[in-house]
Order: sequence, then C-alpha cells, then structure tokens
Amino acid sequence: MGAPERLAAPLVAVLGPTADAQLTADPWRLLDLRSVTPEQADFCARTLLGEAARPDDPRRVRALVVHLLRRASRDGHTAVEYGRMARALRGLGVAAPDAALQAAAEDDRILLVEDLPEEDDDEFDGDLPEPPDPERFLALAALDGAERRLAAELVRLTASEPIMDSATATETVRTAAGALGRDPAPETVAALVTVALRGVTVLVCGPAAAAARIEAVRYAAAIAADSQVGMALVAPNASGAAALNRALAGEDVQARTVAAVLSDAAAVPAGLVVVDQATAVDTETFAALAAACPAEAHLVLLADPAQLPSAGPGQVVADLVASRAVAVAKLPDDPAAGPREALAAAVGEGRLPERVDAPGHEVVLVPAASAGEAAHRALQLVTDSVPRTFGVAGEQVPIVTAAPGGEAGAAALNTACKARFNPGPGRVGGLDVGDRVLLAGRGDGYAPGDTGVLRGHDGSGAAVELADGTTVTVTRPAHLRPGWAIPPAAALGGAWPAVVAVFTPDSALSRAALRTVLSLGERHVSVVDATGGALAEAVRGGARPSRSTRLARLLREG
Repeated sequence: MGAPERLAAPLVAVLGPTADAQLTADPWRLLDLRSVTPEQADFCARTLLGEAARPDDPRRVRALVVHLLRRASRDGHTAVEYGRMARALRGLGVAAPDAALQAAAEDDRILLVEDLPEEDDDEFDGDLPEPPDPERFLALAALDGAERRLAAELVRLTASEPIMDSATATETVRTAAGALGRDPAPETVAALVTVALRGVTVLVCGPAAAAARIEAVRYAAAIAADSQVGMALVAPNASGAAALNRALAGEDVQARTVAAVLSDAAAVPAGLVVVDQATAVDTETFAALAAACPAEAHLVLLADPAQLPSAGPGQVVADLVASRAVAVAKLPDDPAAGPREALAAAVGEGRLPERVDAPGHEVVLVPAASAGEAAHRALQLVTDSVPRTFGVAGEQVPIVTAAPGGEAGAAALNTACKARFNPGPGRVGGLDVGDRVLLAGRGDGYAPGDTGVLRGHDGSGAAVELADGTTVTVTRPAHLRPGWAIPPAAALGGAWPAVVAVFTPDSALSRAALRTVLSLGERHVSVVDATGGALAEAVRGGARPSRSTRLARLLREG
C-alpha cells in the first residue's frame, strides 16, 4: 500500500489480528488511525487498487464519514447535522454525498438519526399544515448510544421521590448551619430544599459562589445523614477531589473521583450523589455515573456553566439547563469574594482590566511580548516567585498552557521543568521516579486529566500517586505523560493551591477559557498573557464554541 511500517503495530492494535485481511478488503480502514489523513489513505488505496479506487467508492465514503464524526467528537460534538456532513464530503471529492451518506448510514459504526422539529405553541387557522421535514443527524453509534443512555437514566432519576419534605429540609439546613456558626442565605436554603425534593438538580455556582458551594456540600451531607440515605461526593479528577477534601477538612464526607467510583463496578452506595465541577464530565462518563446511581437516588450537579465544557464530547450541564427537564437553582455570590473571584466575574461579563487590585497577590496578570518570554516568565513564577510568596513547592504548581506548541507549549515547558525539578535519564518511557505526570487514558481508578507523581515502576506497570493521595497502577505506557505543564482540557475540574496559566496568540482564546483558568487556583493564579491584546478582545467578544448535541431534546421527549 505504500504506508510506512510504523503504522503496522497501531493498526493491529485498532483492527485486531485480522488487520491484514481487513485492509486488503478495504484500504480506507487506514483512517481508523487518528494520525492518518484522507489524502494519505487515498494514496494507499490507489497504490493497492489502482483505477478501481474511486472517490465515491462506498468503502471510502464510510471511512470518511467515520473519520469526520470522530474529528467532530474531538471538538465536543455528539452528532453532526446531515447537511454539514454532506458539505464536508463534497470538499473531499464525493460527488453525490446524499446517496453516499445513505450508504454510509448502513455501517454499524454510524447512526442516521431523524428528529421531527420540536413543536411550538403557535396557533394556526384553517387546514392542518403539512408535516415538517425531519431534522437529520449522523452520529457515531457508540456515542449516540451513550447520549441516549444518559437521557434515559436522567429521566429515571427525575422521577425519584423526595428525600425530605421542604419544611424538614429547611430545618435540617438551618440546624447544620447553626452548628457551623453560620447564617445561611435564603438562596442557599432554597437550593438545598430543591435538592431534597427533586431527583436531578443543577446548582449554578459562579466564581464568587465558592464559599456557598462548599456550604451546599455540607448541608447536602446533613440532609443525607438525617434522612439516612447516605451521600457520595464525586469530583471529575484527583486534583479536584483533593481540593474538595482540603476545603472539607474535618468533615465526615470525603470526595472521590468519578473514575474511582466507577471502578467499584457496583451501584453507588448512596441515595444522594453530588458531582462537583460537573461541566468537566463528558457524556460517556456521565452516562456511566448516572447508571450507577441507585433507584430513587437524587443527583446534584455543582457547576459554573460559563466555564469551558468537558474535554470529551458533550455539554451535559448546558443541555440539562436548556432542557428545562430538571431543577436549576443558583447559589448566592459572596459579597466579600476576593480579587481572583472578582476578576473571574468581570471576565464573565466581558471585561478584562489591564491591572488587578490584589494586595494579597491572589491573582496577577503578567504581560509578555512573545511566546519565548511567556515561557521564561512562567518558569520564573513556578521556580521562584510563587513558592517564595505562598510557601508552595514549585514542583507542585502546575503550568496550564493554552499554547498548542512552540516555546510556551506543554512539551517545551515540561522539558524545562523536568530539568529544573527532577533531572534524570528518563528510564520509564522518558520519565523518572519523582516526575509529575499527567494520565492521558482510562484505567483502574484513573481517567484522562488525573495528575500525580510517578512513585515506582516494575513488570506490572507504573505506580502513580494521584493528587488525592490514592495510588493507581498504570499498565499502558501511552497513558503516562509529563505533568508539570498541562493543557486546559486536562485541567478541567481540577484545583491546586497555586496555578500559572499561559496564553499565546495561537491559543484557543475565549471568555470561557480564561474564566475556567481563574477557577483552578485556590490561593493564587498568575496569568501570563503573550497575546498582544487578543485575550482581552476574546473576553469582550464572548464567543463560545457551540457543540452539536441531542441530549436536551432527548430529555424533553422523556
């Protein structure tokens, strides 16, 4: 076929032991590898098939549709509108995309979905109107199945009976607050009453509602204890769980990661399941978590919908709010919130001031003239300024870099950090014991986005101590990456005592990206801005990448 031999092993890993026969029958199966482009697959198909390799070959079309759907899923979409897919295929030389798409829909990896437009309440006079044409979508079968399962599980949970009546829940919250020496805001009490009454609730927590968010967790635990249903507190990743446990020090409730909860392979042993930083959880993971919630359980999502959506496909929190099929309550802002929270709130309103008044250095904006200077500033901050000011060890301060590559990208910054904090020969796939690591795959007790420290390595795999103190065994070397510098997608749902963020002109700049980054540091966030004003412009513009999903509609349909 003319393909490089280095693709052989990955193809066998993806296609199985019959990879040779499958490729002989369909050379476009090369596109099952993420690294292969349609142009490269076409070249190999022509080498193998000669003139029989036609642009409209059904095998080619099926492979292209799967390739485009997988690319769309990496951008967060769970479904692609039919017309958009047809236009994309025309751009790849498919002359009759409508007929080809119909043939592609026969592939068991692909689903063609037809939805009738949702009815409005407009009245009409005269004869009945003609039925509207259906809206058509293409989706990866596995991803569509996860979205449907999630919708079904959420519908199941919305029918759960109340845990308490409203009067008892109010009394429980006020008693718990009194024991803590607090006077809860009326909005907080109302939100927790909703949690007790409704099967699924989204608690909206803006950047200035951090204190109310932790109080809500405490009061939810009191409701669960008094009603004897038990509570499970779930975080998207290990750093998020560790941050929650620091905030809840001395409490009976302990946060666990979604991966740890799901690794138990049994129903969550609690009648109240609280998910923190829920925007970071993707559709497939949420489907598994919802399915693990026992009958009559209540599910509570703590989330800031204005932050970035999950790294994986879907926008579960936004879809839940849009569906109007679940309860939504807003937790109150703290009038005494600090400078970092105030800046995040300003960003949410479309404002990025040139300077921030932060006497305690809770947040610092650091201008840089270039990517190289941004990298220099970031390394200076993690090796000197932040440890000296806040007493946090430099190797524990992550750099969250939005730069896709270059001097300020994760690869370059990780190389520099390793040389500074833990130099070594890289005996474990380029890593050494003591290195900070990022987990880039799923395994027993861990998931993409978990961070920790490599503690050992033997024949059974690598031992990684996660940020929440648990230790997991990573058996696949490809799951281990350097973790001093990580992309924003990996940081979603996490939190650390201090964080350094880097933005360059080629970063994916948005209001949501900056607001998310500002939420990651508990005591301090430094924002190194080398965008030449583009970050401020993106904040003013407020454009948020839209995702094509079907969850809201599925929920409305019940």
